[in-house]
Parts: sequence; structure tokens; C-alpha cells
Amino acid sequence: MTDTLSVPTVATPDRPPRAASSLVVVRDSPAGIETLLLLRADRGDHNSGAWVFPGGVVDPLDRDWHRCTGLDDRTVSNRLSLEQGGLDYLIAAIRECFEEAGVLYAEPCGGDPLSRDATTSLQAWRVPLHRGERTLGELCADHDLRLTAERLAYFSHWLTPAGLPKRFDTRFFVAEMPANQTVAHDGVEMIAHQWLRPSDALAHADNLRLMTPTRALLKTIGEYDRVDALMRWAREPREVTRILPRRGRGRNGVQPVPPGDPAYAEIGRLDPEGRGHVSYDIHTDVPVRLSPRVIRVTAGNGSVMTGPGTNTYLIDGGGDGGGSGWSVIDPGPLDADHVRAIVAAAPGPIRSIFVTHTHVDHSPATVMLKAATGALVHGRVATYPDRQDQTFTPDRVLNDGDTIELGPDATLRVMHTPGHASNHLCYLLEEESTLFTGDHVMQGSTVVINPPDGDMAAYIASLRSLAKEPGAKLEWLAPGHGFLIEKPVDAFERIVRHRLKRETKVIDALTELGATEVAVSELSLLKRVYDDVPERMHPVALRSLLAHLLKLRDEGVIRNDGGGWLLIG
Repeated sequence: MTDTLSVPTVATPDRPPRAASSLVVVRDSPAGIETLLLLRADRGDHNSGAWVFPGGVVDPLDRDWHRCTGLDDRTVSNRLSLEQGGLDYLIAAIRECFEEAGVLYAEPCGGDPLSRDATTSLQAWRVPLHRGERTLGELCADHDLRLTAERLAYFSHWLTPAGLPKRFDTRFFVAEMPANQTVAHDGVEMIAHQWLRPSDALAHADNLRLMTPTRALLKTIGEYDRVDALMRWAREPREVTRILPRRGRGRNGVQPVPPGDPAYAEIGRLDPEGRGHVSYDIHTDVPVRLSPRVIRVTAGNGSVMTGPGTNTYLIDGGGDGGGSGWSVIDPGPLDADHVRAIVAAAPGPIRSIFVTHTHVDHSPATVMLKAATGALVHGRVATYPDRQDQTFTPDRVLNDGDTIELGPDATLRVMHTPGHASNHLCYLLEEESTLFTGDHVMQGSTVVINPPDGDMAAYIASLRSLAKEPGAKLEWLAPGHGFLIEKPVDAFERIVRHRLKRETKVIDALTELGATEVAVSELSLLKRVYDDVPERMHPVALRSLLAHLLKLRDEGVIRNDGGGWLLIG
């Protein structure tokens, strides 16, 4: 039997993170915004050799120099969602930027900007500051300066993944490069520097080692053409949520996986200690242990339509390692290698097969798996046979609300969810509050609704019905393609919003094309309604467009006169 990627059984102690602060320095150039990046020297840690923003650990002495800023700690702390000490982070960011890059956010107490000569004379303070021999407050006192902390805007908040030997709770700030100053890296912690447009830095990521937060912040900066626009956005009232990457392993070794990555939620569920043993890639026919009851095996039919491939799930009926038998959800495409992988992955005999729907990437392997195991087949036959698996014949036809006892510790509840297909079923494993969604919910994309078997109104209604399930009964989605998905209700509502937004685009396009008087063709609508979809996908998008049009027709919003579509009223 193939080894599975298993759930961790031994906990590792977490390491408390250290408070840190970083300053993103930006400036305008004829080509757009540029960002200052520094090259870290090799210190034998995971940041060695990386291009980073100036920054470092908050020093306990930083809190002693609040008076050098003229800002109120309570106000800054509220902005940073802290009870106190928010101003410490601003001072630390200014100090680290000066130590590492020679750029000081300060001005004479009289209010005039620092002159170039004054800035040059201050450089002698950098080494004593770095060594802890002098303080930033002493610098301000000796030169009658105040720190211009108000020039810094709160940008982002990142926490180093669990499981690393050094962890940092880092607040990022952004500020425009001060006038009359030049960058000079310290030659100790930072051995080089350069100004780069965010797009150029990201385009050369193969040659520039960029940490995960650096990449993310560069992407955000790259959305703005000028510094003033970026700073206006950064100063707007907004919630800055803490971002916690998780460690995963895969094609590029062990790496941080940020929120929003397809594997993020699954890694958090399977590896809460941050060991980094859970894969951020999906591998063909490699079993993945998702829980004591559930194993996933993914078929090798990955494509633009199926993502990384079709997921087959195995469920233990007894919770005892297989003695009560195993059940399979969606055997997948007609692929003998995949069927062998399913059988090999099962720790015990396979007694039941459940199919979500009969599209050719989900059910054709049923015949081979039944022949190999003698398992009973459960599911429904589609109303319209076109583009369906014609070999599928269930031993038991399932209906909405049916409950199947797979064993003493595993119960499946059947939910009929038409829309993507007339015979589409979702299966709720009640003991784990996990819904096996087939193609009702896919990860990373929306599903195609292909009339006549596909029905947009039924699809939206099915999503809304699932969203009403109590949270205690529905906590995870196990999709037919991709990784586990958390927050199911959010996923349902997000898809409904997307579909209704697309529907609004249909009505807007009809209005713009004069569909009150002249019938508009589906091809004319396609270019406007799916202008955000690559042209190579337009033939597929055309099927979902038709589904939207049929829904609007049935609702009395539009009609078809044989030559195209017209708005009513």
C-alpha cells in the first residue's frame, strides 16, 4: 500500500515571536514608483541573501523616545490594534532605516528640512546606534531634532510561520524618501541596495531572493502610479489584519504559504504546529490523509477545466483503520492507474461507491472499481444524457435527505444540489462536518453551467440552500478539484455574488447594445460580459452565458425573438 501524507501525531512547542518593525521607503521616478530594497548579508538564517526592506527587532529603549516624535502613543496604538506601545514600532522602523540605509526621518525642531550637510554629519551615529552604545533619543537631543514619525503610514502586519527557530511579529510602515538624503547601506547587515519598480523586482524574482511579505507588499505598491496615491490609500481608515503564512513543502522545497494560496487552509488543518511536512502541491495518485476517517487520492487528469485533477475520497466506516470497510466518493475518469491507486490507498475493503454526478471526469472509473472490489454503487442518472457518462448504473438511486450509515462512526447525508448537473449530489460526513462538493464548489474557479442539464437558477438556489446549514454541521468543503476549503458559507456566498455580478453585466451589456429595440446575439454579449476571461476560454464561457440568459428569460427580464435577445419593458 502507498504511504499516505499523514496528520501529525506529535506536537512541537511553538516559539513566541519577537516584536519587529520594517519601513518601506518609496519615491517617484519618471517610470513610476520605486522601492528601496537592501541585500541582507549571510547570517546563517532564513533571511540571509534576501532583498528586504529596512527593519529589525523593536528595542525596549525605543519606548523611551516617544517625546522625540510629538505623537500620542494611545492614538498610534489604536491604529495598530495594540493596548499600548504602538509608537515603539514607529521609532524602531525609523531607527532601523537609519542604521541599515542611512536614511533618517527627522527634522530640526525649528521645522526646516534636514540639509544635505546635516544629514551627512549624522552618519557617524549609525555604528554606535547599531552597537547599542548610543540611542536615538541622544541623537535627537544632541542635534535638536524631532523624529518625523507622522510621515510613516501603517502598511501591513505579518507574523512569521510557526515552526521556525526565529519568529517575528512585524509591523510594516510606508513613507516617501526624505529630501536631501541619499541611501548608503551599512556594509555589515546590508551589503548592497537598489531602487526598483515593484514590477521589475517581481519580474526578476528568480535572481532576487524575495521573502513572502516582500513579494506581497511589492504587489500592493505596484497597483499605484505615484507615491501620493499610495500614501493616501495607506492613510485611509482600514483594517490591517495580521497575515500568518504557513509552512508547506512541495516542488520548491519547504516554503511559506500565504493566505489566499489554494493549500493554505488545508496546511493549517493538517499541520497546526508548523512542521512543514504538508504539501502545497497536489500529486497524482498520492494518498493524502485528511483526517482519521478520510483519505484523498487525485487522478492524473489535470487540465484547465479540472485544475490539478479530479479528487477521489475514501471514508472509513468504522474509524478503526478499515475493519468496517471503506467508501469511495467519485472514482474519477476512466483511468486504470487511478483505480489501482484508489484500491492501494484503502487500508481495508472498499464496500461502497458514491458518485456526485456523471460528468466524464468524475464517474467513468466506477465500472472498473466495482469490478475490482464488488462495491455497491450509489448516485443518480442525469436528466439529459448528452455529455454524461453513459456507463453509470447505480445499484441504489439516492434522493435529497437520504442518510447512509457507512459504519458505527461515519454517516453520510445526501444533498441533491442541481445546477452544474441535474443529478448533482453533495455528501455531508456528519461526524466531521465536512461536505464533499463534487463540482458544486471548485477551488480557484467557478464551474461551468451548461444547459440544458445545467441550470443557473437551480445552481444559485442550491448554493443558497447549503448556506443555511448550521455552522456546527458544515465546517469544511472537500471539493472535486483542489484542496480542502474552510468557511463554507463564505465560499457559497462568494460564488452567488460572482454569479449575480455576471448577471448584472449581462443586463448592462444588453442595455448598452440597444437590446430594447434590436436583438443582440450571444457572441456580441460574450465579448462584453466575459471581457475578464481569456479568449481561449470563450467557447466554454458561452455555455454559462446561455445559462444566465435562460435564467433571465424565465424570470421575465428578457426574451428571445429567434435572432437574438431583447430586454422586456
